[in-house]
Amino acid sequence: MTSRNPLTTYRGKRDFGRTREPQGRRAASGDAPRFVLQIHDARPLHFDFRWEVDGVRKSWSVPKGSSADPQDKPLAMPTEDHPLEYRDCEGAIAAGECGAGTVIVWDEDSYRPLPGKKGPSRTFSEALERGHASFWLDGSKLHGGYAPTRFRGGGPWEREPWLLVKEGGHWAGRRGTPDARRSRPVRSGRTLSRVTQEEAGEQGSA
Repeated sequence: MTSRNPLTTYRGKRDFGRTREPQGRRAASGDAPRFVLQIHDARPLHFDFRWEVDGVRKSWSVPKGSSADPQDKPLAMPTEDHPLEYRDCEGAIAAGECGAGTVIVWDEDSYRPLPGKKGPSRTFSEALERGHASFWLDGSKLHGGYAPTRFRGGGPWEREPWLLVKEGGHWAGRRGTPDARRSRPVRSGRTLSRVTQEEAGEQGSA
């Protein structure tokens, strides 16, 4: 029996004749897995945390963003698996498309899974499936340990809420959640408003 393609839901929600989002063809490189944290000015504005796991990007929408304060436990809602190429996704998603709005890459780099409380034999994918995993981020802005943890009985499995719990290490900046509209991404340095204005100008001159 053929297993279901993990990107079926992602592709089914998008018209690739209208959106510049990637369809997903890149294979894993074999290098250290990478994460990306994007700011997404959709309805509502939120952060998207995506980890490279088993050839796709496991994705969570984090309405209030990450925090360096262990006392903060931001809510995180799982979304469909995204392709590895989504790490490079920055710009405007067309109106009428899934997730319409502006996306910027706020932080990215490698991450490494950490041994769970029940020993290191469990894979990171298995740990996520069971609802609790730990990893260490080595980003330009985010450093240290995080432990996404799922609530039991919060709804259908794929929509159960999670908490993005901060553990050891630090965030390279002020404490608390970054200001989504003023934050500059690690790549272009363009804020959300600037990307939106520039892309609107390009469309108007086309």
